[in-house]
Amino acid sequence: MVNRKEIENNMNIISKCSFFSGMDKGEIQAVLGCVGAYIIQADKGKYIFRAGDSTEVMGMVLTGSIFIIQEDVWGHRNIMAKCQPGEFFGEIYAASPGSILNISVIAEADTTVLMMNVKRLLSSCSSACDYHQRLIRNLVGVLANKVMTFNEKITHISRRSTREKLLSFLSSEAQRAGSLSFDIPFNRQELADYLCVERAAMTVELSRLQKEGILETNRNHFVLSAQ
Repeated sequence: MVNRKEIENNMNIISKCSFFSGMDKGEIQAVLGCVGAYIIQADKGKYIFRAGDSTEVMGMVLTGSIFIIQEDVWGHRNIMAKCQPGEFFGEIYAASPGSILNISVIAEADTTVLMMNVKRLLSSCSSACDYHQRLIRNLVGVLANKVMTFNEKITHISRRSTREKLLSFLSSEAQRAGSLSFDIPFNRQELADYLCVERAAMTVELSRLQKEGILETNRNHFVLSAQ
């Protein structure tokens, strides 16, 4: 069980999270006990969940970041999503008792994660807390957001060419940032893994797009041309 000091140290992130929408800090403290919350530390590269396992808990990133990935037996990696502080992972599987994970979760950096038992949330609360139903409603919003995240990835990778995949992704990131100048959450290899393309082919296409004046890029920073 997570202790009060750990919660207080991370309350600024926790209280802003959509899962706790409509709750004050005192209510959040109480409800974390309801869902059996605890905090784990994951060093960079450590697996938090592995494909083939099942889980009753979902995680919320407090510090650092994680990748949700799929891997085949030859080690080829497909990045499904990246979660940063305030974002969730594992909620879809935790809300489906007995389901087997077809994804793994790995720490992209040294990471602190708040783990919460969704099974406890979906069952009757022994304390009959007033905010139990509110949490369930908020969980539906969290699940819907994850579905939209994965749908967005499908939109990008369903494009026929590497060029089209890149432009679809970059257009989406520009819209999210509300600017033609923005940073993306991936380095080059990670971006290739996310878009399911070869890194070399992607690098060639990025070079072409720069020469055509469609974009400028420096590491993970991009500027798109409005023309």
